[in-house]
Amino acid sequence: MGYQQGLSGLHASANDLDVIGNNIANANTTGFKQSTAQFADVYANTIATSVGNQIGLGAALSTVQQDFAQGTINTTGQALNVAINGNGFFQMSNNGTITYSRNGVFQLNKNGFITDAAGHDLMGYAANSTGVVNTAQTVPLQVPTTNIAPLATKNITAQLNLNAQATTPTTTPFSATDSTSYTYSTSITTYDTLGGTQQVNMYFVKDATSGQWDVYAGQSGAVSQLGTAQFSSAGALQSIVATAPATTNGTTSFSFSINPTDGSTTPQALTLDFTGTTQYGSANGVNSLAQDGYASGTLANFSIGSDGTITGNYSNGQTMALGQIVLANFNNPNGLIDLGGNQYQETNASGVAQVSTPGSTNHGTLTGGALEASNVDLTNQLVDLITAQRNYQANAQTIKTQQTVDQTLLQM
Repeated sequence: MGYQQGLSGLHASANDLDVIGNNIANANTTGFKQSTAQFADVYANTIATSVGNQIGLGAALSTVQQDFAQGTINTTGQALNVAINGNGFFQMSNNGTITYSRNGVFQLNKNGFITDAAGHDLMGYAANSTGVVNTAQTVPLQVPTTNIAPLATKNITAQLNLNAQATTPTTTPFSATDSTSYTYSTSITTYDTLGGTQQVNMYFVKDATSGQWDVYAGQSGAVSQLGTAQFSSAGALQSIVATAPATTNGTTSFSFSINPTDGSTTPQALTLDFTGTTQYGSANGVNSLAQDGYASGTLANFSIGSDGTITGNYSNGQTMALGQIVLANFNNPNGLIDLGGNQYQETNASGVAQVSTPGSTNHGTLTGGALEASNVDLTNQLVDLITAQRNYQANAQTIKTQQTVDQTLLQM
């Protein structure tokens, strides 16, 4: 034996201890992937050496291989904590330089961009003002702070029961301000193009003709007759007949308009659908009353779905896509350069990044409000630490033995 073998063994064992120590140090680092030191034996490179007489020159570090196995996913409840479940990396941008990470601890900067602790921008697909996601290219994701635009009401659906045993009003003619001139009334709040509220009142007058009701609707002070509704002897809505300027829209709907005065688009066309309305011998009442408009709203909070879609929840009860996080996968993740700070960089050895939405092809899914823990197994690492220590001590002993042999030779 010689000093060369012992020194190479000490160096290899020291590398092994460094790798294990780094794993243990990062046992609580979010998204960290443990590594294993791989070694190779060393021989003199000479053709003249007989194969049977080769004596090794020791060991050398071959590679440090990372284990990209899944770490435990722990729920945090924080909206901007995101865990990757399966293959892939978050794509990050540092002033245009692209890196990759498994650390899903994000935050909003002062401009609304989603960043990591180092200020790198999280990349993904942007959404326009109507929530349509553009998958043409990845860009830094930004959560907009502007109000969501209002949507003007177009359709009202009213499912009612009109009492078949109600008496016909004796007061004539109909007047919205005289409750004795109609049998039943209800109302609903609608929205104009500016998001302003417009109340639409509906009035129903039981006719002397069996099964027939006169229908009125409009804003306060501008109520007009839409037409009549005819019910069968079984209480089902059979047909409607419109009174100009209102028109029929199918067999159960009236079309009419109202005139907002707040500067929004006027007249505002509306469709009033009575599908499911009945005339039974029970009290007048509403079974269902709805409309399809909404006011402007401010962003209340947001959530991240398994496919990476960032969904904003607004104060007006609406939801809208704000963007979509992407994942990058590699044919050889071990070919990535570890830059530290939970950041990796693409190389020729890793292959080109395969960028796609979470859950597609061989890309993992995302879990919002959660983080992926380090995949370091402390029990195994401590056992490996003991083994590496023993190896170091054994290699030190070979040097000590060689030193004893040298001293013996010198004393002859």
